[in-house]
Amino acid sequence: MQLHTVVPRILQGLLLGSCLFSQALAADASDAFLGRWALTIPGGGAGWLEIRKENGWYDGSILWGGGSVVPVSSVFFTDEALNVTRTREVKRKDASGKVVRTQQFTELISARVDGDTLSLMHFNPRENGNGMSQAEFSGKRIPPLPPRPDLSKVRFGDPIPLLNGKDLAGWRLVESGAANGWSVQNGVLVNRPDKNSGKHYGNLRTDREFEDFNLKLEVNVPKNGNSGVYLRGIYEVQVSDTYGRSLDPHNMGGLYSRITPTVAAEKPAGEWQTMDLTLVDRHLTVVLNGKTIIDNQPVLGCTGGALWSDEFRPGPIYLQGDHEAVDYRNMVLRPVVK
Repeated sequence: MQLHTVVPRILQGLLLGSCLFSQALAADASDAFLGRWALTIPGGGAGWLEIRKENGWYDGSILWGGGSVVPVSSVFFTDEALNVTRTREVKRKDASGKVVRTQQFTELISARVDGDTLSLMHFNPRENGNGMSQAEFSGKRIPPLPPRPDLSKVRFGDPIPLLNGKDLAGWRLVESGAANGWSVQNGVLVNRPDKNSGKHYGNLRTDREFEDFNLKLEVNVPKNGNSGVYLRGIYEVQVSDTYGRSLDPHNMGGLYSRITPTVAAEKPAGEWQTMDLTLVDRHLTVVLNGKTIIDNQPVLGCTGGALWSDEFRPGPIYLQGDHEAVDYRNMVLRPVVK
């Protein structure tokens, strides 16, 4: 479906305006948008935006709440404003529930920059064709990444056991009102959501919040299981039954949709696995079952499901519990001593 058939008139005006936009737009005006941005999207969720200029073209990637980092559909400028479009599929079904048609709906995000701050508007056509929703939100420029830290010189403090093997003391649900599938059984933290209940099961987080650290744990993932360990509440290291699959940033031990493991080190479903995670200066190291699969690699921004997009505030360890069953034990954190 063509863009003008789904984007309301106000958005058409923006697109038409781009055709008339003077080519005299100063390079520094558009280049002020280049870089990575931490977004607080409508509703308060975490998002992320990157704008790049490559070989004379502007391009970008976006994270919108949950899910993966994905390419944007287009990047263009009008009247010193940045405009980004992203496309989503809408499946049309008949009375029996059969998909009879798939349509493409295009959303537009328009932004103005003031130093290191973005003021943004989100224009989202409604799926029933009756107008659009509009929402304001904001973004902050993410400072450049520091050099890779020399981990041999990093000092770690005394170990902090995060699980007491008896109860959920020191932990609480992220979402108030969500169903709780978490409990401690035989010294193991287990999550047993009832997928047939129709309930939304909650994620679990530590009461305490941390900055940089090393975290060691053991995890047992059932067949087709899916969970995740969020570092500082914003970076998800994937926990999933991906044994035998090709390398992918959504596999066990990967930084979800951002960093692909260099080697497949996961074990078959139902076996206990060890994870050794080190986060220092926005660089991540993952040792899975004794093999280094991410070696002190830079982290470019939050991942889907992050509690917030600010990479510089302390945050909890949070465990994804809204998908499938999973078991954790022997979880010990050592904070970086500065």
